[in-house]
Amino acid sequence: MLENLRERLQAHAPRRLALDGVPQAAVLLPIVARPEPTLLFTRRAGHLSTHSGQVAFPGGKREEADPDLLATALRESAEEIALPSERVELLGRLSDVLSLHGIRVTPYVGLIPPELALVPDPAELDAIFEVPLAFFLADRRHHTDVIPVNGRPHYVPSYHTAGQVIWGLSAMMLVELLAEGFGRPVSLFREPAEGRLCYFPNRETMVHQDLSRPSRA
Repeated sequence: MLENLRERLQAHAPRRLALDGVPQAAVLLPIVARPEPTLLFTRRAGHLSTHSGQVAFPGGKREEADPDLLATALRESAEEIALPSERVELLGRLSDVLSLHGIRVTPYVGLIPPELALVPDPAELDAIFEVPLAFFLADRRHHTDVIPVNGRPHYVPSYHTAGQVIWGLSAMMLVELLAEGFGRPVSLFREPAEGRLCYFPNRETMVHQDLSRPSRA
């Protein structure tokens, strides 16, 4: 499974959003190389003023000292969950996404060994947890959020598992991982065949994100 994932991601041409002056951030989608692989998530601490209690991948804003966005993702992962950068095997990159706060986020997919003693930074996180990849590959979504962006509906899955809710930007990244990395028939731009739909108001952004048409930089 993981070797095929590596090959598919290396062949993938993720979309880059060319937005001058927009803050940049990067996240790591850590796949834990267990006999049954899992995907690692974090939960933001309840005392934070923004996004408290939300589930996300480790990552954050780029700093001036970061030579590139991969370095940002690795640095933030080391700071947030004590993940040693040298223990991350890069598998590939996914398409840029634009957050509601106007931040361009670049996701990277990495493989990490299962024996690492990861610890959440209490200043930022209150939990680290893993979800079997099989859960997402089976598309066990709780419902689908229908979010029009610049008038175009985006069908964003919401996953509920072990008391955690995975939705929003993280779920959008997951859709691309499932579609491009594992060849699953999921798309942000196609209504799922079944399941409940929850509708949101239209959102206007400075750029139309068409992740269905990846392009090289």
